[in-house]
Amino acid sequence: MKKISLIGSTGSIGRQVCSVVRRHKEKFAIESMVANASSEAFLRQVKEFMPKYAVLVDEAEGKKIADQIPQGVRFAYGKQSALDAVRYGDTAFISATGFAGLEYSLRAVEEKKDIALANKETLVCGGELVMQKIKGAGINLMPVDSEHSALWQALSFRTDAPFSKLIITASGGPFYGWDKERLRSVTPASALKHPTWQMGAKITIDSATLLNKGFEVIEAKWLYDTTLDKIDTVVQPESIIHSMVQFADGGILAQMSYPTMELPIQLALTYPQRFDCGLKPLDFVSLGAIRFLPLERKAFPCFDLALTSAEQGDNYPCALNGAGEVAVRAFLEEKIPFLSIAEVIEDALAKTERMQVENYAVLQETDARARVYAKEAVERITKAGK
Repeated sequence: MKKISLIGSTGSIGRQVCSVVRRHKEKFAIESMVANASSEAFLRQVKEFMPKYAVLVDEAEGKKIADQIPQGVRFAYGKQSALDAVRYGDTAFISATGFAGLEYSLRAVEEKKDIALANKETLVCGGELVMQKIKGAGINLMPVDSEHSALWQALSFRTDAPFSKLIITASGGPFYGWDKERLRSVTPASALKHPTWQMGAKITIDSATLLNKGFEVIEAKWLYDTTLDKIDTVVQPESIIHSMVQFADGGILAQMSYPTMELPIQLALTYPQRFDCGLKPLDFVSLGAIRFLPLERKAFPCFDLALTSAEQGDNYPCALNGAGEVAVRAFLEEKIPFLSIAEVIEDALAKTERMQVENYAVLQETDARARVYAKEAVERITKAGK
């Protein structure tokens, strides 16, 4: 039985991890679980899965449910207590969102736990640092993103297998092909309506701007120890082909399925074995056309900024992420228009000072500064719009 520390249990991915464990109770057990602030949802999960250790990061929310925790479950709240959760089990499933997820990943490496990684920021912000530490610790990193899981599967569950190209697919989001004039009318409600995937708010907006696809290029660079020129992107609107690998002989392997996260989530826990995950097999006859469309870098400013930060290297991808989190939150709160998300990120990147990523402290400082720069840009745009 695989024992899991689940970090980010009440988010979209965390809930689906719970679904996988529920489906295969004889194969998995959640030994510890962490959530940020969703106390009622978290309490229901704790009562169902009865972990040895449960933590809410938000202390005020933690105090609300402290006297309702079942006997036999050790309960705590606060950030430091949450980091301790990765000591449990043999696999840390990191599904916490945002920059905070990076610290959990680094703690899991210190504890020499295998990592099922659903937190993009771990590799976007700290890819070089994290991968060096993972190699030194001799642990396994299993990608959970559907695109990186697809590449991993095509490479026979190896991140060191030879290839000539990694081809990352994108749905294109809800606004593919829209011109600037039309994009001015985009609202948070319309941007949250993804055509093929159901995800959390932040990643859904990042998919609409294609910033998320830029993140995935950066992740691929570190995960598969490659260069940017060996990573291509293409729009596949139906979200049936989740990514492809091209080999030296010209052959290409693709991973295909209807869009669902439960397949890559479960596979990260069961590989190299495969078990039923409730996914309907593809019906090729009724499927219709599977299209491929260009992903033009300059047509999507956030995607372009992500690739630019990857080319610049060092701490720039970390600044990209920090500014992006602030910009997306401002858009969702209707403080800035959709097109200004890229403007905020660009402004923060222009003010970022290059630093080599020698340790986590450098990333913390970069993230904090980028957020300050981004908030200043948001305030300027908000005032100009009044």
